[in-house]
Amino acid sequence: MNPTTLQIIGTILFVIAILHTFSVGFIVRLAGKYPSHAKLWELFAEVEFAFGFWAGVLLVFTAAIGTGHFFAVAQYLEGRSFTEPLFVLAIMIVAASKPVLLFASAITQAVARLLPMPRAVAFHFTVLAVVPLLSSLITEPAAMTLAAMILREAYYRKGMSTRLMYATIGVLFVNISIGGTLTSFAAPPVLMVANTWQWDSWFMLTHIGWRSALAVFVNALAVSLIFRRELLRFEIEGGNGHNAVPVPIVALHLAFLGLIVLFVHHPHVFICILLSFLAFAHAYPRFQDRLVLRESLMVSCFLAGLVILGGQQSWWLQPLLSSMSSSAVYYGAAALTAVTDNAALTYLGSLVEGLSDEFKYALVSGAVTGGGLTVIANAPNPAGISILQRHFKDGKVSPLGLLAAAALPTLVTIVAFRFI
Repeated sequence: MNPTTLQIIGTILFVIAILHTFSVGFIVRLAGKYPSHAKLWELFAEVEFAFGFWAGVLLVFTAAIGTGHFFAVAQYLEGRSFTEPLFVLAIMIVAASKPVLLFASAITQAVARLLPMPRAVAFHFTVLAVVPLLSSLITEPAAMTLAAMILREAYYRKGMSTRLMYATIGVLFVNISIGGTLTSFAAPPVLMVANTWQWDSWFMLTHIGWRSALAVFVNALAVSLIFRRELLRFEIEGGNGHNAVPVPIVALHLAFLGLIVLFVHHPHVFICILLSFLAFAHAYPRFQDRLVLRESLMVSCFLAGLVILGGQQSWWLQPLLSSMSSSAVYYGAAALTAVTDNAALTYLGSLVEGLSDEFKYALVSGAVTGGGLTVIANAPNPAGISILQRHFKDGKVSPLGLLAAAALPTLVTIVAFRFI
């Protein structure tokens, strides 16, 4: 390994950004200690802002070190793909709109009524099991947004215990990470290798997808049954006239959502669709709640920062992956995913030639296994954090609390992928 000066700086800043995400509690206390700068400290306490800020620092170093200074920054940015941050921005705004949420909630309640469980328990299980599997069709960011919004309205806003809040978000993050593997086009870690390795949706379903589905159902059922007594305290409200939205309005919102998913690889197209949606939503405000513009922009800032910082990590990640056996790479990928985006891992793996089928399976399954352990492990996680975090203590999700909550669902996933 012969890293350049900029690569070393990029790795140092990447580590600092990770430590920043684990320090939000300390930064929140600084906001109370220095009230004259409270808003600034509160901004630095946003997990989504951390990677965006340190990516900005990297760009300053790029300008200082690179030939042509600011032209070096432009050249570096033009060599990175920002399709994923832009897509998450678009899909979050549309998926979290009132008509889409009411439709998704109605479908979820209809499925829950078919289950032989009390309604509040069945609804909790359905959101954590069915919606993550839908990510194989509507993409992971859309499924995360829908599930988090539904959970917020049905449970988080009504006063859950801290244990149940963390247990629920831990299962949600793990299930979203593995739930998108039933097809070859919805989960970013799979998408990075599908064309290169010629993995189609049938291959994904028969080799990885069915194991993912099994783990998703076990995780969702376990947390719903363990916290059954507490869940029974919640009343799941059905739709009413006040919340009703005309069918044509719902259909148009679903059409906007579908078109954005359809053109997921064409940012110029789906951004135009997003702008059309915003114009439509502005024309009919009586059928909308507040659009999640701030949350979506913060999540996009996070992902863009991850793209910028992640571009300087290949010098150590790729050799590390190449040196592992197929068995070691599974556990190594699951662990590395906790400190870097899982799509980055599989992309780097796709650049290595001559990999065995067993190695390829281990890399992808390992990358999605660890996708729920931290906020940076999987691209949709910041979206879930931004929607649910205000209901946690100090308005922040503890990184260690999330890690602990996701540990058991991750172990269930390991059993499904490695021992079944």
